[in-house]
Amino acid sequence: MPHFSAPDGTRLAYRSEGGGGGVPLLCLPGGAMRASDYLGDLGGLSAYRRLVLLDLRGTGGSQVPADPATYRCDRQVDDVEALREHLGLEGVDLLAHSAAGDLAILYAARYPGRLRTLTLVAARARALGVGFLPEHRREAAALRVGEPWFEGAHAAYLRIWGGSATDADFEAGTPFFYGRWDAAARAHAAAEPAQINDEAADVYASAGAFADPAGVRAAVAGLDARVLVLAGELDGGPLPRVAATVAGLFPGGEVFVQPGAGHFPWVDDPDLFAGTVGKFLAS
Repeated sequence: MPHFSAPDGTRLAYRSEGGGGGVPLLCLPGGAMRASDYLGDLGGLSAYRRLVLLDLRGTGGSQVPADPATYRCDRQVDDVEALREHLGLEGVDLLAHSAAGDLAILYAARYPGRLRTLTLVAARARALGVGFLPEHRREAAALRVGEPWFEGAHAAYLRIWGGSATDADFEAGTPFFYGRWDAAARAHAAAEPAQINDEAADVYASAGAFADPAGVRAAVAGLDARVLVLAGELDGGPLPRVAATVAGLFPGGEVFVQPGAGHFPWVDDPDLFAGTVGKFLAS
């Protein structure tokens, strides 16, 4: 994997997928702090753009930093800027999934002139003061009551968001994160434990990471970049209406709710996901 140096000297890795035209699409993985392998080629999005998928510090092929405090989300913003500089890009198209939504939003606030487009996929927005609440998760979970796995998974899923989950609960509740609990979803989910840096995940959203949501909102209110907020119809983080709220905080924001999708929409319907994002990037 190719590498570059973060401002503090930590060696960070990235991988490339596809040979689509135009400016490369920089992709930030969620987790929090999950290696980028789980993004794959984002359901074939690599046919539209060359994807540059960053392994955040301490994950995948990237080096563990000397200072664990640098795992905090706001302290990784300059890692993204260092990747842009390394690639020699004047402007950047940025895609972020899940917890990396906060990282991308903070990048947009700190480097607004560098951003061409921003695609937020099932993305967090704590940096803007928008929370995904336990009641949102319960509301989304109720949509799945007809699933054959619902009875065995529902109580476990509620314990996850209630803060009392065991490892067994996380495993049992996994089907709620996918639009279809089929072989592709099971294979995708099975890889997760080996891809997450638990220490880094504990620090990522720690105190101070999102200290100034009002300031971030003010910064992105003047953003020239176009913004797509893509949510899964069946996902609780964010619910579609919450995704619409996030999109409304950007002057160029638009929302797309992918039918039948959960938290990993490129797994649930690769063609629809890739086509939707590809069209947005080309417009």
